[in-house]
Amino acid sequence: MHRLFVAIRPPAPIRTTLRALMGGISGARWQADEQLHITLRFIGEVDGHCADDIATALAKIRFQPFAISLAGLGCFDRKGRIDTLWAGIQPRDPLTRLHQRVDRACTRLGLRAEERAYLPHVTIARFNRSAGPTDSFSHGMAAWRAPRSR
Repeated sequence: MHRLFVAIRPPAPIRTTLRALMGGISGARWQADEQLHITLRFIGEVDGHCADDIATALAKIRFQPFAISLAGLGCFDRKGRIDTLWAGIQPRDPLTRLHQRVDRACTRLGLRAEERAYLPHVTIARFNRSAGPTDSFSHGMAAWRAPRSR
């Protein structure tokens, strides 16, 4: 079985900017350069045959190139506890359209359609549930600003 997701690797200048800003938040596990990506669709566990079919379907998707830039910060929580810190990406519209094409290609193969709302972002840090951010997190967030980059 293979655990799959479809993603875009941000351009080097964006990754460099993100890596330079990582730090200063207690309890954060910062992502390494090779982990920085913009997820287009999480697929999950599939067998080798299905993975091959997905790769074939995705290879047929054509899309006009577009520029992206960083667009602020946000976080995801689970059960009221912040577990992920992310940097937003703009423009959202082309990424959303590409996400929709990827999702359609996957659903044509029998995979379930993505049910969550799509939010283009790059995960930059994760927090353990037991050691998640506390008050120091909000102070660190106030001092941390993601600049726009191209």
